[in-house]
Amino acid sequence: MKTLSLKKMQDEFVYDYYMYVPLTIILNSCIGSIAAMTILAQGTSLLSGIELTLCVSLCMGYNAALLAGSNRKFAFWLLLVSLAVNMLLILITLL
Repeated sequence: MKTLSLKKMQDEFVYDYYMYVPLTIILNSCIGSIAAMTILAQGTSLLSGIELTLCVSLCMGYNAALLAGSNRKFAFWLLLVSLAVNMLLILITLL
């Protein structure tokens, strides 16, 4: 049985970078839009505004890092942070 490790995933992302770029843009944008929808479903408040700013900034930051041609390892870690924070925001707002 194969084990997943961050190092193996990072190496695969770097190796097949051009294959993962469109896939991760779609994945990150979908997760980010779900997070934004759940945040806005709570109503408007200062906390919702901060959560929404964090969500949108991370999604746009990842897309901008890809378009700017930044380091592939940096893009991988930015993707992981973006997905983790957006999933956490979804869980927090749904509970």
